[in-house]
Amino acid sequence: MQSLLKGNAVIGQSGGPTCVINESLVGAIEEAARHEAVTGVFGARHGIEGMLKEDFLDLTKTDPATLARVARTPSAALGSVRLKPGKEECAALLKVFQRFDVRYFFYIGGNDSAETAHIVQQLADDSGYEMRVAHIPKTIDNDLRVTDHCPGFGSAARFVALAHIGDNLDNAALRGVKINVIMGRHAGFLTAAACLARLGDDDGPHLIYVPEVAFDLQDFCRRVDDHMTRLGRCVIAVSEGIQDKDQQPIFSTGERDSHGNVQLSGTGALGDFLASTLKKNLKLKRVRADTFGYLQRSFPTVISETDAREAREVGAFAVKTVAARDSSSGSVAIRRIGNGKDYGAEYFFTELSNVARDSRSLEDQYLVSGSPDVSPAYYDYVAPLAGPMPEVGRLADARVPKPGTAH
Repeated sequence: MQSLLKGNAVIGQSGGPTCVINESLVGAIEEAARHEAVTGVFGARHGIEGMLKEDFLDLTKTDPATLARVARTPSAALGSVRLKPGKEECAALLKVFQRFDVRYFFYIGGNDSAETAHIVQQLADDSGYEMRVAHIPKTIDNDLRVTDHCPGFGSAARFVALAHIGDNLDNAALRGVKINVIMGRHAGFLTAAACLARLGDDDGPHLIYVPEVAFDLQDFCRRVDDHMTRLGRCVIAVSEGIQDKDQQPIFSTGERDSHGNVQLSGTGALGDFLASTLKKNLKLKRVRADTFGYLQRSFPTVISETDAREAREVGAFAVKTVAARDSSSGSVAIRRIGNGKDYGAEYFFTELSNVARDSRSLEDQYLVSGSPDVSPAYYDYVAPLAGPMPEVGRLADARVPKPGTAH
């Protein structure tokens, strides 16, 4: 049996904030306090950027009441970062860790964060510096490999569903076309969650477009026209990452983000383009489009209880696993147990290389062939993660007959 590895721990947060990323942070902090191996817990301000600058907070001095409030607060309490370091920066990072006697590195983030963790772990192994690295998953895109789902996704899915319930009611009162553009560059999990808004017959979204299915503008116009003819209205959920059969974005400004990706959610360009296309081709007057953008990530009061609980537990699981004797580095993953009322989850470690860099897309079983929609299997998948939807009251269709007509 190996001797107990003693030393300090560093925790950082990376990528887009979520409603529950701080639950993972607090789960890790609280669990670290229970382990003799972890002698101190440092919080890195703005992830890798703060680590390289040696900008740390002593998290062992944070009182429990503050931690409880932080855990229930959306966004990233330590500050986040979009920096994707290369080997040179990771080598510099390892030197910082050596100076601060850091033996445990916890990085909360997506697949880029897993890649960073993997590089650091490899460099530590190559240099003979004993250190354990754990990637703690988070992303509203739900696109990490191996895991059934990602902390942060359930609450964002709840936001998307509730927004569409409200939009559907608004659209039923003042009929027309409403387009909602939702985050998801390559994966349609979040856009597909709009299906939870269908609480009754003819409720929207009536059309759901995800990046995994090629988007055809003429077919889009035809389907909207069909719904306008039948219902007099149409609510549409569209992923920011929809693309044509040649895998080209349907519309963008051409601007690029810090990673070199074509910027999608930062503008309303796609929604405006689709709205203007419908107005022109179908001669419609009432067409509106909204881009949800960053509102999906850290909106208070829409936190899924399942999401919050699992986010806390994956943070604690990461610390508990690597702080044990005979342990190794890895990424925390979630395994689903049951569904519906029988839903549950358990946690396990997978190799960092299994999660780093590459991402996951919406699987075929969740799509409807030849239709802009998702399958009942997807509803079953997302419903326990987002939590129960509110009840909606509807007036009975007991119309008063016109005078002189037969009853």
